[in-house]
Amino acid sequence: MSHDVTPPTDSPFRSEPTARDRAPQFVLPLVVRIEKSAPPARTDALETAARAVLVLLADERSAGDGEWAEAVRDWQDARIRKVVRRARGAEWRRAEALPGITVTGKAAEVRVFPPVPLDGWPKELARLQVSGTDLDDPEPPVEADPDAPVLWLSPDLDMSAGKAMAQVGHGAQLAWWELSDEERVAWRDAGFPLAVRTAPPGRWAELTASGLPLVRDAGFTEIAPGSCTVVADHPALR
Repeated sequence: MSHDVTPPTDSPFRSEPTARDRAPQFVLPLVVRIEKSAPPARTDALETAARAVLVLLADERSAGDGEWAEAVRDWQDARIRKVVRRARGAEWRRAEALPGITVTGKAAEVRVFPPVPLDGWPKELARLQVSGTDLDDPEPPVEADPDAPVLWLSPDLDMSAGKAMAQVGHGAQLAWWELSDEERVAWRDAGFPLAVRTAPPGRWAELTASGLPLVRDAGFTEIAPGSCTVVADHPALR
């Protein structure tokens, strides 16, 4: 069953219209750097995007009276939308000049920005492409550390890297919401270690029924509404 953070009738990922749809809609922009000569590996980009969401949520500017706090609250009161766009060269430099946080993985770079109105993107980000985020892993990822958080992707869905980056961001956020303050601080202080892996087909049904945070996509792009995309397997939530 789905382990939604909010009541099932008002889930941030629910496909049916709810009070969240009547609230002003905001989106969390994520920009991945994809240079033609050296694109990041897919898993590295996914893990970096998930950490970027966590870094923004944990940032002091996103809480209390911080400069991003109102935008973050407005975003979390509506659907938790995330949109991933790609940039290279001068596009990336313009994106870096806007208020946000750049998170670096092994080689991947993802910049996360405070939420913006759905129809109010800064022009430097609005002109960036959503398509073209198809990435590959040159080598299969190593087995995930069983003691670290793992964001398990559905083995049944074929998602672009950009779509998958948004989905693992959702999963990381649901896990964050479920943790105690002490557990959040420990995860933050450790640098938000996590792995993104595709679940073994034989284990997916078990994971989705485990009670761990489960992302059900709203179906705006690529996949059908209600599709189970990610299970957030944080050790503190098992």
